[in-house]
Amino acid sequence: MRTTYLAGAGLGLVAAVVFASATTGPLLARFLLMFVTSLPIALAGFGWGWRSAVVAGAVGSVIILAFASPAVALAFALTQAAPMVVLTYLALLSRPITESGTANADEAAVEWYPPGRLVVWSAVMAGLMAIAMLMVIGGDLETLRRSLADFIKATVEAGLPTSGGKVDLSEAEIASLSEIALSALPAASATSWMASLLFNLWLAARVTLASGQLGRPWPDLAAITYPQGTPLAFGIMLLATALVGFPGLAASAFAGGLFVAYLLLGLAILHYTTRGQPWRPMALWLLYGSLFVANIWIGIVIAMLGLAETVLHLRARSAVPPGTPPPNNSNI
Repeated sequence: MRTTYLAGAGLGLVAAVVFASATTGPLLARFLLMFVTSLPIALAGFGWGWRSAVVAGAVGSVIILAFASPAVALAFALTQAAPMVVLTYLALLSRPITESGTANADEAAVEWYPPGRLVVWSAVMAGLMAIAMLMVIGGDLETLRRSLADFIKATVEAGLPTSGGKVDLSEAEIASLSEIALSALPAASATSWMASLLFNLWLAARVTLASGQLGRPWPDLAAITYPQGTPLAFGIMLLATALVGFPGLAASAFAGGLFVAYLLLGLAILHYTTRGQPWRPMALWLLYGSLFVANIWIGIVIAMLGLAETVLHLRARSAVPPGTPPPNNSNI
């Protein structure tokens, strides 16, 4: 137990240092540091249990509070610590099961929390964080528009010089750009948050698996499934993006997170259905290369494939070829 708390405290210190480092330096370095801020907390959770993750989050928040404002410490606790504590806690949940359906710790197999549900929870958390970010930027739409317009104007004046001086945009052009940014910001923010949560969760699990500390077997990620109501929720959020004002922006945030969930499901289907094929490595390299180059359009197609799985059951139709690795050794 003492090791659990010591490990959590040490990793909380690391998370606080990474979070503080993300406030200085070049923009790309700050983004990368902010992206991996929650990784130490995930390592604490997977390596020493959810209590260690709680200690890591609490220690990190207290350290930031000591050197920064309460608002910054609260932002760290809500956006970095709390989501990762919840996700690692859920990831390590299990229950004994038997063929008769009765629990018996001595004879039962163990059913672990499904990784697909972790993806859906990540989408929900990413949507909530995106909405919270909008509320911080501005409490109403006009404030949001003004804030985005000021940011665009300052960025253009500072970073886009021409041979004749600075780029000069009219007020109408800035207002038009700010409107476009406002419509895209919730979904883009939710996508970024969700990518950070899932990447850190995956990386922490791989590290602890390699060290022998992971408290659960590695799941078959190519076989992930989502709760039955997920496609309906995605459809409702997409329709709700047409609403005016904050409700539409909030729906856009959740739709962005669920879009990433179905993008991952589409990738899982492609990984699953190509198992055992000699051309699989080349096909996957081409897939991810095209996704990197034309990410929006290719991503939409792959997400539609994930949605189609609900009706077509593509993986069930795919015969598992001989020599396919067992689920515990499979990987996306």
